[in-house]
Amino acid sequence: MSDVRADKPIVQISDTSFRYASDTEDTVIAATPAELALAHVNLTVRPGETVMLCGQSGCGKTTATRLLNGLIPNFFHGDVTGSQIVCGLGSTDVRQRPPIEAYVPLVGSVFQNPKTQYFNADTTSELAFPCENVGESPADIRARVAQVAQRFGIEHLLGRSVFKLSGGEKQRLAVAAATMLHPRLIVMDEPTSNLDHTAMRDLHDMVAELKRDGVTVVIAEHRLAWCADLVDRYVRFEHGAIAGEYTAAEFETLPAKQLQSWGLRALDLTAYHEQLRSKTNVTALQEHDDGTHRKSRRPSIIATRDLTVGYRRAFRRGIPDIDLRGGEIIGLMGHNGAGKSTLVRTLCGLQKPLSGQVLLHDQPARPAALTHAGFLVMQDVNYQLFSDSVREEVLLGLGDADDAVPASLQTVQSTNRSATTLGELADDVLAQLDLLPFTDRHPMSLSGGQKQRLAIASAIMCGKELIVLDEPTSGLDRAHMMQVGALLRQLADDGRAVLVVTHDEELAALWCDRIINLDDNVDIATKETA
Repeated sequence: MSDVRADKPIVQISDTSFRYASDTEDTVIAATPAELALAHVNLTVRPGETVMLCGQSGCGKTTATRLLNGLIPNFFHGDVTGSQIVCGLGSTDVRQRPPIEAYVPLVGSVFQNPKTQYFNADTTSELAFPCENVGESPADIRARVAQVAQRFGIEHLLGRSVFKLSGGEKQRLAVAAATMLHPRLIVMDEPTSNLDHTAMRDLHDMVAELKRDGVTVVIAEHRLAWCADLVDRYVRFEHGAIAGEYTAAEFETLPAKQLQSWGLRALDLTAYHEQLRSKTNVTALQEHDDGTHRKSRRPSIIATRDLTVGYRRAFRRGIPDIDLRGGEIIGLMGHNGAGKSTLVRTLCGLQKPLSGQVLLHDQPARPAALTHAGFLVMQDVNYQLFSDSVREEVLLGLGDADDAVPASLQTVQSTNRSATTLGELADDVLAQLDLLPFTDRHPMSLSGGQKQRLAIASAIMCGKELIVLDEPTSGLDRAHMMQVGALLRQLADDGRAVLVVTHDEELAALWCDRIINLDDNVDIATKETA
């Protein structure tokens, strides 16, 4: 039974270390089984605090959140030492640690991908599920659903299919569902990784509501700016250990260069917003006086003319004429549901346009020709990782590791003139993305950020003219975001057209030459009912 006295810490983790089990197949881990994912961690969280866990990818943030909600060691197995008391639950004796169901009424969880935590196909049933699971009466459940929906302003989402919600709506539903049993603690792991600015503002307001009600909130996050006004304390992780703790006032006075040296994202995005405004909807041949846009005199690789994309009876979107030229990094931005992913699927030949044309080298192109010319790194890279090892993944479809580097990949070879075989070239690309130590690992055993970088490595190796990336920095820290940006620059400088679908304002401001913002053309977007 838990001790829920208000004067006790909500979280008291003492001298805790954790190593993932070597035979764990149902987990995504950043550390190898031989390494400690957490090393002698001491963490106290007081009632009503909002605490931000920050640090580079693989530093231990996510593992720490799994201790808080009981997923470790109940679901993610391994060796855990030390003491972990959460909402009064816990024991220093591993044999007496509480089962995961004991955490359910006390700790609510919100994951990076809300789809991974849904149990129902419609929104109302999803909200009702936690209460049903603990045996509340139907009348009480209906009242609680209505109360929570009103509390968070999501009444308009009730009775809808979860599959038809935008990314922001899915995350709002996940937060609301996590509060259905009046938990004392809410744990969020990278909740904004795929959200646009509006959705992040909505999430901010939900966290503010929880904070007003005295709920303790722990957030593991790379994007720091969206809730900087709500955070009471920052806890910075490095290599599985806590490297520093700071009050909000202390953290806000740290120089930007200090945050960058730690691989952390910016607390203030004002300067980035200025850069974005100067780059938005600039034509391919236009160059501003400030020199922030590269002049591209190369012919178009891909262009659109009078294009409409979508689905005949569900969604239609008119697209302004676009020219994608070699040597450029073009950012594609807009709110969730604006049609960005539908457009890039059309440009890559994975979906037919409803009307208009997609041109390849100024000639109308069939979908098969577009597929041959372009490579798409999907937002959810789990759908495109097929091989049994990281090295095999980047070599997929190219040949054997000891084959000579073909002429089509000579531009890739520019970073390593000594590479004469595909295997050497693959290792060079993997090294640039900090993936070389994982060459023999199965791709599905990598962390989310590592999977993202592996898909980008495959894009670099493909040798195609058009590289399209859908949210390539989702879940990445600043250091790896900058690393990805530099690689995109390399791809463009090799003569390829690079199109980046992103909500990441830092990536777009620092690395894109032009921004196409579909929100500036909302008057030509239409929806039809079935």
